Amino acid sequence: MRKHKLFSVINILGLTIGIAGTLFIIMYIQDELGYDHFNEKGDRIYRVNLHGKLAGQDIHTTSTCYPLYKAMVEEIPEVEQATRVNDMGEWIFRYEDKAFKEEKVMTADSNFFNIFSYELLKGNPKTALMEPNSMVISASLATKYFGEDNPLDKTMSIGNDKSNYKVTGVFADVPSNSHLKFNALLSSSTFSWMNDNQWLSNSLWTYYVISEGADPADVDRKMDPILEKNVTPAFVEFLGKSLEEFRSEGGIYNYWSLPLYDIHLKSSLQDEPEPPGSMSYIWIMSIIGVFIMVIACINFMNLTTAKSAGRAKEVGLRKTLGSLRSTLIGQFLTESVAYAVIAALLAVVVAYFLMPLFNEISGKQLVISDLLNLSLLGILLAIIVFVGLLAGSYPALYLTSFKITEVLKGKLKAGMKSGGIRSFLVTFQFWISIVLIICTAIVYQQLKYVQNQNLGFDKEHILMIEDASRLDKNQVSFKNELMSNTAIAGASYSNNTVPGVNNTTIFRAAGDEADHIMATYYVDYEHLKTLDLEMKEGRFFDLNFPSDSNAVVINEAAVKELGWTDPLSEKLIDFNSDSAIYRNVVGVVKDFNFESLKFNVRPLVLRFTNTGNILYVRFAGEDPANMVASITDTWDKYMTGDPLSYSFLDEDYDALFRAEQRLGQVFTVFTVLAIFIACLGLFGLAAFTAEQRTKEIGIRKVLGASVWSITSLMSAEFTKLVIIAFVLAVYPAYYVMDRWLEGFANKTEITFWVFLLGGLAALLISWLTVSYQSLKAARVDPVRSLKYE
Repeated sequence: MRKHKLFSVINILGLTIGIAGTLFIIMYIQDELGYDHFNEKGDRIYRVNLHGKLAGQDIHTTSTCYPLYKAMVEEIPEVEQATRVNDMGEWIFRYEDKAFKEEKVMTADSNFFNIFSYELLKGNPKTALMEPNSMVISASLATKYFGEDNPLDKTMSIGNDKSNYKVTGVFADVPSNSHLKFNALLSSSTFSWMNDNQWLSNSLWTYYVISEGADPADVDRKMDPILEKNVTPAFVEFLGKSLEEFRSEGGIYNYWSLPLYDIHLKSSLQDEPEPPGSMSYIWIMSIIGVFIMVIACINFMNLTTAKSAGRAKEVGLRKTLGSLRSTLIGQFLTESVAYAVIAALLAVVVAYFLMPLFNEISGKQLVISDLLNLSLLGILLAIIVFVGLLAGSYPALYLTSFKITEVLKGKLKAGMKSGGIRSFLVTFQFWISIVLIICTAIVYQQLKYVQNQNLGFDKEHILMIEDASRLDKNQVSFKNELMSNTAIAGASYSNNTVPGVNNTTIFRAAGDEADHIMATYYVDYEHLKTLDLEMKEGRFFDLNFPSDSNAVVINEAAVKELGWTDPLSEKLIDFNSDSAIYRNVVGVVKDFNFESLKFNVRPLVLRFTNTGNILYVRFAGEDPANMVASITDTWDKYMTGDPLSYSFLDEDYDALFRAEQRLGQVFTVFTVLAIFIACLGLFGLAAFTAEQRTKEIGIRKVLGASVWSITSLMSAEFTKLVIIAFVLAVYPAYYVMDRWLEGFANKTEITFWVFLLGGLAALLISWLTVSYQSLKAARVDPVRSLKYE
């Protein structure tokens, strides 16, 4: 190491970065694969999901009906316990003079803590959620509202109606790798609708614990008779046919079970508690981790074999003095493992300091204990052995294969000096780097595409006030006062936040027996103007037409779904009331993406309302911070002491692609690491090449060669290798990203310039890396070069 300082530093630095990057990837994968594994009964917990098909539309959702859990426990012997969880969204919590909006408020049945292993720090897990108007809160909320005081039996006022709830328990903050994340649980017995016996009203999550050794497939089969018995009356009432008849006509209505451990990575269902992960991303991260380690190992092998000629005489002398080949192989492998040990220790230090940055990029909440757990230390030890043996095996076998006589005479076989293997390894390094560059570019191209895609409305400069129903009778007055502000271009009440829709209903066209599933939400007169929607035909809701309270506006997708040619002359039958209601179609709005761009626009029905729980506010030419301050001042006039809950529409849409954004960031980081490690190796090889060709360079300069010609000559070999790597990288990169883009209904085109830029970037990086050593060698005084050796 002392004798070859540059090569030692390059080897250790390359291995350190490679191992540190791999450690982060392993921690990321462990966290993803470990979702929900903190539950003691996790291997026996399942969630019930619904698969329905009506009017040609498939529904795959996590939502189930209220009475299912009770029937499962009573009629399926394999089910030990069942519980329900319902997402209540955001609520205002009040205690004394403190009032804050709290997210992730849920309801749960009294046996929730008997099934799941969330740690209850205070309170009795068997009784904490038993009584009406009782709730358990997180440790963070307990500190926020009560400080050091014991929160048990304290009363808090929560919700729009300021109902009083008694704190009956405090749980440790939910682990970051839990698919259910909540800050407060309200007792389900508080809400009468949790006892609803409607079997077609699917709006909550149902979990159950299966008996030891039982088969979940048996549970799924035994749910079918339960459905037939309980759902058929509802089918006859709403559709005029039994469940059996519905299925015989091609319809589907089935419940099925998904293991708790599979929810995060293997679910693609609607209405998940949080956006799930993806096994494909796990595989991608695993491959990147392997790539980075391979690149680091290649550097070590390349630089060691490049210096082999300098150690050939050492090997020859050792053999002459009686050293066995096995002893020499052991020596070189020990040297290699020593490098790996030093690099591994440094990698742990690097990972320790960079963990906060990695958490910010990846969205994880990794802690130092994750870096020092036994499984990761075992993996680190395996990496040391693997890297040491892999990186040191070829040099060890290569160096010890020399014949003593040829070595001592300076006559090595041509193959020994051949750079063929080194050329292959350099090509492979840059093949990996170019694939990563191209993939990263396409990920960002797709993100930019969806963010700039025409949604059918203008999402910029729109603020959404949540829980506007808290204003009660002051809703109209509050909206009118906002509209008096010249900086506000429009304001509209709705019962729905976009992106997303919280109501899907069955409709029929008048005179047609076919059922059609359509998204539905309520809006007021100003919704068209506020969101900057565009009418296709007809008109929007109008104050001059009192009958609009019974009318609907539909989108182009609904017209297509219904097969209408003149929609303004048609009526839509609404089954969302006690009896069927015929509603006039007064207008058709152009399709707009009210959900994620990952999906095609669904049929949509807009109904009229004067007020709603959400108020959309469009502001023009105003700084958002000033706008929020102005709206808050107006809000405080009507709701003194209650915080204003709001979000920005453009940010909510961008959040839909948070997983893809994080993937792009992770891709970028590890692509930069891979390129940096490859360039380290290239820098070392260029230094070695310059050293080996010192005398040649001197002769060329004496004969009149310019610095530029010598630099170009030395760079030519590496340029050729990068070009070969680029040609080999094009198809794999295209194949991988084409498959990834299949997950988007709206996707960018993969154009040739992306590949060209990836290749040019790699070529430029390699030139810059090699040029330093080339210029340094070309500028040496020829007299010194000719005296070399």
